[in-house]
Amino acid sequence: QFLGSTEVEQPKGTEVVRDAVRKLKFARHIKKSEGQKTPKVELQISIYGVKILDPKTKEVQHNCQLHRISFCADDKTDKRIFTFICKDSESNKHLCYVFDSEKCAEEITLTIGQAFDLAYRKFLESGGKDVETRKQIAGLQKRIQELETENAELKNKVQDLENQLRITQVHASPAGSVTPKSPSTDIFDMVPFSPISPQSSTPTRNGTQPPPVPSRSTEIKRDLFGAEPFDPFSCGAGDFPPDIQSKLDEMQEGFKMGLTLEGTVFCLDPLDSRC
Repeated sequence: QFLGSTEVEQPKGTEVVRDAVRKLKFARHIKKSEGQKTPKVELQISIYGVKILDPKTKEVQHNCQLHRISFCADDKTDKRIFTFICKDSESNKHLCYVFDSEKCAEEITLTIGQAFDLAYRKFLESGGKDVETRKQIAGLQKRIQELETENAELKNKVQDLENQLRITQVHASPAGSVTPKSPSTDIFDMVPFSPISPQSSTPTRNGTQPPPVPSRSTEIKRDLFGAEPFDPFSCGAGDFPPDIQSKLDEMQEGFKMGLTLEGTVFCLDPLDSRC
C-alpha cells in the first residue's frame, strides 16, 4: 500500500523520515474515517531506478531515478513500513515516499541498496558512456521520426499535384478529338525532367544548338527537393541533445552522495499506531 509522498527539508536522516511517516499515517487515518481506501501499488526495482506502477493497468505513477535516491529505511518497530527519499527531477525538492508492506518491507529496503551498488559499479566501469550512448540513440530515433513524417507529407503533395495534372489534361482535350502526341507538362506548363531521357539534340528555331547543360557535381547528392539525404552515421555532435553532460554530472553527483540504509525506530504516537 502506498501511503503517499511528502516534501522533506533534508535528503537523509532518521528524524526527517519519522516526521514524514507520522504526517502520512495521520493523513491515512483521516482518509479511512472518510471511507477512502489506501491505494495498492507495484514496485519495479532495477539499476535504473524504482518505478511505482498501478498493479492492474501497469501505468507508471512515479519513476524515481536511482541516482536521485539518497536515503532508504524500514521501521524496526513496525515491520510493515519502509520509506525512501528521492530528489524530484522537475522541482528539485526532496520527497519522502512511504509504503506499507505486510511481509516485504525489509527485503525491499535491502533490494534498493543492492540496486544502488550495482548501478554505481556499472557507472564507474562505463565511465558514463552507457548514458551518453542511450541519449544519442534517442536523438537519432527522434530525427528519423521527423524525417519519416516530412517524407510522408512530401509524398502527399506530389500525389495532389499529379491528381491536379490529370484533371487539367481531361478538361483541356475535348471529347472525341484526337490530338497529336506531345510531351506531357505539369500545371506550370513545364516538361517534367526525366533523368534517364537523353538530351535533345533538336536545334532551336534560329538554327543554333542550345548551350550545353552544366554537369552536376557528384560530391553532394541531393534528393528531388534539394535536401541532403539523412545519414544516421554522419550526424554531428550538434544533433544530439545538449543536456548530456549535465545529466552525467548529475549522476556523478548523485552517486558521490551515496545511499544511506537504516533500520529506524520511528516511535510513533498511539494515534498513529491505530491507523
